[in-house]
Amino acid sequence: MPYIERSSVRIYYEDNGSGPPILLSHGYGATSAMWGGQVAEFADRYRLITWDMLGHGESDSPADATLYSEAETLADMAAILDEVKVSKAVVGGLSLGGYMSLAFHRTHPERVHGLLLFDTGPGYRNPDGREAWNDRAERRALSFEKNGLASVEKGGQEVRMSRHRSAQGLAHSARGMLKQFDSSVIDSMAEIGVPTLVLIGERDTPFIAATDFMAAKIPGATKVVIPDAGHAANIDQPKKFNEAVATFLDPLGSWS
Repeated sequence: MPYIERSSVRIYYEDNGSGPPILLSHGYGATSAMWGGQVAEFADRYRLITWDMLGHGESDSPADATLYSEAETLADMAAILDEVKVSKAVVGGLSLGGYMSLAFHRTHPERVHGLLLFDTGPGYRNPDGREAWNDRAERRALSFEKNGLASVEKGGQEVRMSRHRSAQGLAHSARGMLKQFDSSVIDSMAEIGVPTLVLIGERDTPFIAATDFMAAKIPGATKVVIPDAGHAANIDQPKKFNEAVATFLDPLGSWS
């Protein structure tokens, strides 16, 4: 299995296909396995780089809770691109992975050719909204600490299909990566200067307002709603999802 190693911690990734590179990040509680349908669809013309975040799937779950942070996650993403010798990629993800893609653009704009934001949000300026989100993240952490990996069965389809090794790793991830601590990402959206696809499943009601907000604030963003799909639109409606992504990607030309 391919890994990178940072601070004596191993991060699992996969590198499939050939062509312009795309880095895809999964949602909280999911793994790189959720992108299997996209790897199968696009690997004939794109290079799909997928990975398991710290505490998830085949990546390590260290005891040090400080390693589970936004900054460390972005450093992992950059290190994976360095490992596979990619200077610039289309960067995207679902939910937490979409948020981290926005954060990656904020910190490494020179490495981003385009953004794919699926069923996600940009964080909060409003402290009350941030606190409510963080309360939900804390409940997720406590559920994994109380019930172990059985809590995976309470997640969406992309979570239930995933295999994990550490409930505590997922708890640490909820507290360090899923929680929101400032408004830096939402404040950066007006500065995005790359092509951006903002996509949501029609039934993903908790993220509709965030999707509309991103589509309005990111200059030139393309918004797509996938009919009869929930939070994991790529799994609920793979054909329609792949068609929307191809329509967005194919005109972008080559990049590396």
